[in-house]
Amino acid sequence: MKKNVAVMGMQWGDEGKGKVIDLLSERAHHIARAQGGNNAGHTIIVQGQEFRFHLIPSGILYPKTKCYIGGGTVIDPAWLLKEMEGLRHHSIHFDKRLFISPYAHVVLPYHRLLDQLSEQKKGKSAIGTTGRGIGPCYVDKVQRMGIRMAELVHPSLLQTRLEKVLGAKNEELKNLYGHSGCSVEEIVREYTEYGKALAPYVAPVEEMLFAASEAGEPILFEGAQGALLDVTFGTYPYVTSSCTLAGGISAGLGFGPSQIGCVLGVTKAYTTRVGNGPFPTEFSTSELALFPDHTSSREIGTTTGRKRRMGWLDAILLRHTICLNGADRLALMKLDILDGIEEIQICVGYKLDGKLIKTFPSTVEELERVVPVYESLPGWKSPTRDIQVYDELPSHAKGYLRKIEQLVNVPISLISVGPDREKTIWMDPIFE
Repeated sequence: MKKNVAVMGMQWGDEGKGKVIDLLSERAHHIARAQGGNNAGHTIIVQGQEFRFHLIPSGILYPKTKCYIGGGTVIDPAWLLKEMEGLRHHSIHFDKRLFISPYAHVVLPYHRLLDQLSEQKKGKSAIGTTGRGIGPCYVDKVQRMGIRMAELVHPSLLQTRLEKVLGAKNEELKNLYGHSGCSVEEIVREYTEYGKALAPYVAPVEEMLFAASEAGEPILFEGAQGALLDVTFGTYPYVTSSCTLAGGISAGLGFGPSQIGCVLGVTKAYTTRVGNGPFPTEFSTSELALFPDHTSSREIGTTTGRKRRMGWLDAILLRHTICLNGADRLALMKLDILDGIEEIQICVGYKLDGKLIKTFPSTVEELERVVPVYESLPGWKSPTRDIQVYDELPSHAKGYLRKIEQLVNVPISLISVGPDREKTIWMDPIFE
């Protein structure tokens, strides 16, 4: 079996990666996060207790693991410290187990302001961001105006960098949005304290992961968001601000692509997305009524608190994201949510302007116009939540799973039938 495994979302995020990562963390020695910020979120349920993670890899729950936040991430230090305090509250110790790359960029107050004010100004054209400053922080990174963890932990460097960039940021806030702007002194005072608290955790993450790989120790790479939120290949402009594909692991962790062994793609047994943008297989009102409500179906966003939009499984979309990630196995989540459905639809093709198309559309305008071509399969109308062996699944449930494998030509290695760890059917151990 491959020593290193990347867990990547195959839809628009919220696929259930957190549970998969939690399950695989038991066998991994190292868990690393490569991109995104606290706009991502994983919910883990352990013995009936719920844990929510936004920045810290969820593998931190296992006492033997070492967890890393890579240079491709953007970090809101106040939020990170809040997560750390939550772990301490639950008696989860992470000293010498949590490491932060000095190359990670820092989310500052003006990033959050610009994010929120920009969304307000767009009105109905708003993308639907979390408002947490992630996009503006990545903009500053690319414009070479960012401040990294390396500077945050050195107060004199922090002040020097802020003095260079804050004038331009305040000008933007005042002229575009009528905001009074931010104070260098106030930010330095607040963020110096954050730097002091986080300094013990800043470490040479890149070298540590390379050494672990050289030693043959299994590494788990934790993807954030999903493939169709990728800033380059997602449903642009309704995307996030980082590379959410398997290739982002290398870019965000300084980890050579030849060392990533297996790419495990995570998909729900249906499709969801949060926020605005096209969604070809989205349920009609009558179809949505067939499903459990959003709370019962666990379809309220960990990060946003918003109800997720829901739709049928889209095999065209899934084949496309498998291609983008090079996924060689799938984890299929939330099969149990389909337990009560009499007839299940799978999208097996798209028609655009009356013609079948062979490739996934590259513009949202085309994607909004596609008409899904569905194939109907019988539902199983019986509970799957207490099933732990594939052979015990209802025959129609097995038929549904086989159909998915045939359509996308990738085997399913793991099936989830509930949020708890034990509600899992293993088809392939993944980590040996």
